[in-house]
Formats: sequence, structure tokens, C-alpha cells
Amino acid sequence: MFRAKLLILLLAAGLALGMTGDASARAGMGFSMGSRGYRTYSMPAPTPISPYASPLQRSWTPNRPYTQPNYGTPGYGYSGFGRGFFGGLMGGFLGAGLLGLLFGHGFFGGVGGGFSLLGLLLQLGLIYLLIRFALNFFGNRQPAFYTGQGMGQGAFQGGWAGGYGSQPSGPPLSISAQDYDAFEQRLGEVQDAYSHEDLARLRRLATQEMTSYFAEELQGHARRGEINRVSNVKLLQGNLSEAWREGGAEYATVAMRFSLIDVMVDRSSGRIVSGDPNVPQEVTELWTFVRPAGSGPDAWQLSAIQQV
Repeated sequence: MFRAKLLILLLAAGLALGMTGDASARAGMGFSMGSRGYRTYSMPAPTPISPYASPLQRSWTPNRPYTQPNYGTPGYGYSGFGRGFFGGLMGGFLGAGLLGLLFGHGFFGGVGGGFSLLGLLLQLGLIYLLIRFALNFFGNRQPAFYTGQGMGQGAFQGGWAGGYGSQPSGPPLSISAQDYDAFEQRLGEVQDAYSHEDLARLRRLATQEMTSYFAEELQGHARRGEINRVSNVKLLQGNLSEAWREGGAEYATVAMRFSLIDVMVDRSSGRIVSGDPNVPQEVTELWTFVRPAGSGPDAWQLSAIQQV
């Protein structure tokens, strides 16, 4: 029983960390941000390396109730149960409930407390979320494999795998080998430009929204007298989550597991403030790319980063 309760506590801690992001200093700093067109507030289709994605914490896309998508209207987004602020609130209640189980008070302290009705509603909501996640996970697994030949050849460990999501936001889009190579290349280019604080280059590689977030992060580093040095970025495995057309744009969300050296350095002395320059970190993130419809692989720009 003690071991079971300890496991529950560890799961609660993991949920709390998943809601807030990690403390990494790479591009995006371990948070979820950006826009995915009409799918901004919908869950990306799961992949073998990304069964769950953290909801976007910052986005320029308004969160509006879903009715019937109008593909010609920019800024349209889905609202969903368990996302955004309410999702964070539910995460907090879930963590509290798990702690209640740990200390023997039931998930919400039993049905005799003053918040029994609220506890019942929250339990029903959590059951709904679990069922919805399970249906989404098992309903969207459509494997199709591609072994990349780009800068990460020989290290894909199964190659790029993909399946299209079922969200009603535009027809699916076929992704070519050249597109996969472009995604891998953008991964290294964005991290390199971020490390060199090259905003002009970031504007070419990412959308205006993502560039603005990166600029805020770099300004924060400068105020603290630090600089983020990212190097040795290497893609280990990639999964296509979903790709679709939307109005005059094309989107692709890909899960990427990669390694990198990520350290914070004092600007004046060069002293390492955090991170290990000799030990690579391993990260898995979902990156969404966008390009004008009909354009080639070189036109892909980063439009969102989500934590797994």
C-alpha cells in the first residue's frame, strides 16, 4: 500500500511539472507557445514518442468556441474541456486529489465534506478527460514510416513515423522526404540562431509570433547578464503527428526527440551558470511548422513549440 501511495505521489508531481514546463534555457525555455491555426487549442494527434502534449500556454490565436470551421478566417481556434486556464485548474485539483489518496482521505476527502458536490463534479470531469484521451490516443494511430536521409541519417531509430489527426480543420497534407529534412534542419537552425541571439535570422526561420517570444526570452537573459549557449543539436527520432491545409497555409506538427548541449553562461566572465558543457540533454518536443500553400520545403517556418 505504501508503495502504491508513493507511486501516486510521484505521478502527481509529474503532472504538476507537466503543467508548468521545465526550467530549460533552450529556445522556448521548456514552455508551450505559438499557434497551430484552427488547431491551436486542440490536442495534437499522439505519436509513439509524444502520447500527450502540453496545451499552449501562450498564443496570439483567440480561443473561441468551436462551431463550423471557416477556413478563410484567420485566428480561429478551438476551445476544449480541460485546456487553457481551466486545464491548469483541473491539474491542480487532480494533484490535490492524488495527495488526498496518499494520506488516506479519499480522492476528494470523501462525500461527506463541504465540497462533496464539487468533488463529485470534478471526478466526473476527470473520468471524461481520461476517456477522451484514450479515444484520441487509440483512434489516431495510423503508422507510416519514413527513414530520413538528412543531417540525422543513421540516428533516427525507426525513422519518421506519422499519422493524421482527426480534427475537422482542413484536408490532410502529404509530407515528403524533403519536408522531413527541412524540419530536421529547422531544429538545428532555430537553436543555433537563438544561441547567437540572431533575431534577424530567427525572423526568417519562425513566425512573427514565435520570434517575439524568443526576443522576450533573450532580453531576459541580457537583463540577468547571461547568455544561452546551445550546441551539438542532434535529432534522435521524429514522428509526424498531423499535417493539414488551412485556407492559404499548410501546417505540419512533428514530434522530435533530440539531444543538445544547453548551458547558461555569464556574459562578462564566461563562467558557466547552469548546465553541463560535457553532458548532452535529451528533449522531446512537438514543433509545428507553417508555410504558404503550394510552396516548397524551404518555406517552412516554426509556428509553435509544445512540451511532451
